[in-house]
Amino acid sequence: MPPDTLVGLDLGPSLPFVDKDAFFPNWTESPADARALWALVERICANDPHLGASSFVDHDEVARHLRRHGGRKGEFFEGSGRLRVTEDAQRRQGLSPTSNLNLVGAAQVGKSSLTGMRVLHRLAGRVPIWPFDPVPRGGPVIVEIYTTIAARAAGIRKGLSKIRDADALDVALDAIGSDPHAPLVRYDDHATDAILTAAWLRANAERPELWTPTAMTQHIAQTEGWTFGVS
Repeated sequence: MPPDTLVGLDLGPSLPFVDKDAFFPNWTESPADARALWALVERICANDPHLGASSFVDHDEVARHLRRHGGRKGEFFEGSGRLRVTEDAQRRQGLSPTSNLNLVGAAQVGKSSLTGMRVLHRLAGRVPIWPFDPVPRGGPVIVEIYTTIAARAAGIRKGLSKIRDADALDVALDAIGSDPHAPLVRYDDHATDAILTAAWLRANAERPELWTPTAMTQHIAQTEGWTFGVS
């Protein structure tokens, strides 16, 4: 990895907190901030292999706030699920975020978010994670990404954000000022999302307003985090 690397993770590093002043209202062990949440997930899932989070999902108190497979919806899961402040801002930008408390459906990112929290817990103190940590003067830093932001910046219209061929990928890369890509053995939307979003991060990493979004208070930064590129 190059010394100064901006690492984008397509997952939610935290859960909704601000709307209820708690991750898990009515539970005395509800963590006070995101880092405490990561530690809680790690503790409950310590015996889950491969950094899995099944034990957390099935925890009696946690499950009351989740929508799970098999029609299981916790008593505190409301509507389509609570959103973080950054996800409300995403909606205002015309995006379609899904609650991290929803673990059902193709658009859900709740499962990867919970397993990702175990990774973030291990990286704490080793690699800065924005906005929970200050942006370093040099070296790597991890941010949360939403790949559709890069797709919109490349001029790809809503509902057509998935690229599955070389020509379409090069057109999108050109739109954000990037050179054509090196050919891939196989094209799917996972690979093209990663390439396009990485190119977008490289093109926008120096924009100071993306590191200091107006709506992101210190309290939000430490409890819910923020998605890079959301104003």
